[in-house]
Amino acid sequence: MTDDEHRFTGMYDECRQRVWAYVVSRAGRQVADEVVSETFAIAWRRLEDVPEPALPWLLGVARNVLRDNVRAQARREALGAELRAWTEGDVADEVTERMGVLRALAELPEDDREILVLVAWQGLSPRDAARVVGCSSAAFRVRLHRARKRLGQAMETLPPPRPRERLGQAKETPPPARPHVRSLKEEWS
Repeated sequence: MTDDEHRFTGMYDECRQRVWAYVVSRAGRQVADEVVSETFAIAWRRLEDVPEPALPWLLGVARNVLRDNVRAQARREALGAELRAWTEGDVADEVTERMGVLRALAELPEDDREILVLVAWQGLSPRDAARVVGCSSAAFRVRLHRARKRLGQAMETLPPPRPRERLGQAKETPPPARPHVRSLKEEWS
C-alpha cells in the first residue's frame, strides 16, 4: 500500500461515520450514502489539499456537495414547472415567443450567445459562467448585462413571425435549381 493509500484509508476509517452523521443531520438518510461517497471521492482526487486534521475539510466538502445537490434539485423543479406551464398555457403563444427569442439570439454575436446560453440554458451562476469564459465575475456580469440588452434590442427589431411560421409550419420552398444541372439539360436537348 502506498503512502497516499495508507493516509486515505486512515482518514476514511477515522472520519466516515462523522461525515455521514453530519450529512444525515442536514439532509436525511436518503442522500447520506451518496453524499459521503462523493465527499471521499473528492478527498481522494485532492488528497494533497486535505489538511490535518481532515474532518473540518471533509465536512466543508460534504456541505458543498449537499449545496450542489440542492441546486440541481432546484433546477430540476424549475424545469418541471416550466414544462407544466407549457402544457397548461397556450402552446402556440409559447412557441411563438420562443421562436422570437431564438431568432433574436441567432442575430447576436457568438460571444453574446455563449454568455446567454451559459446562464439561461445551462443554469450556471455568473461566477461559474465567468470561469467557463475565462474572465472575472465582475467582467462577466457586465458582459451578461450587455448581451441581455442586445438580445432585447434584437427582439424589438425582428419582424413578427408569419402566420404559418407561428404555428411551426413554415412554408416549404423548393430548393433552387442548380445552374450547372440546368445548363447540362439544355446542352443535351
